Amino acid sequence: MSIKQTYTEAELITLLKQRNNGSYNYLYEHYSGALYSIILQIVQNESAAGDVLQEVFVNIWKKIESYDETKGRLFTWMLNIARNAAIDMVRSKTYRNSHRSESLDSSADNLQSIQLEVDNIGLRKIVDKLKPEQRSLIELAYFKGYTHEEIAEIESIPLGTVKTRIRAALQQLRTFLK
Repeated sequence: MSIKQTYTEAELITLLKQRNNGSYNYLYEHYSGALYSIILQIVQNESAAGDVLQEVFVNIWKKIESYDETKGRLFTWMLNIARNAAIDMVRSKTYRNSHRSESLDSSADNLQSIQLEVDNIGLRKIVDKLKPEQRSLIELAYFKGYTHEEIAEIESIPLGTVKTRIRAALQQLRTFLK
């Protein structure tokens, strides 16, 4: 029969900095679920999210010495590592190329889940008022997190056109919101 160990945040940090394996296991057991759900929201692929989570915990192990208790809580620090790793994954060429070859059904499912989230705050009705070419650019830039350069590549239009259309769309949205 094993005794379940619990730690205060300060004790956990001290043990992690001492490279205590038990504390690392504790950290994984208690925080991996929350970090995984954050990563999955960004990556939107379970397999890739699992890979990112593994990378996050390796980074936590390697960088624990850089954690400063005076700048914030341990979970916030780990959350930033997870968020940055997930964003890096989404922006990687390998990830983008693999998602370009996804089936249309999968892409439609992802878009539908994003649209449901947007609908919940009423933004969909406002964005739907935009011209189709503006709406698609706003969705790529703000709902899917693509850069202007990536959008130009995806849509096969010049970068200047992307920037002009997004600027015009944002001006139009401001008008709708007033």
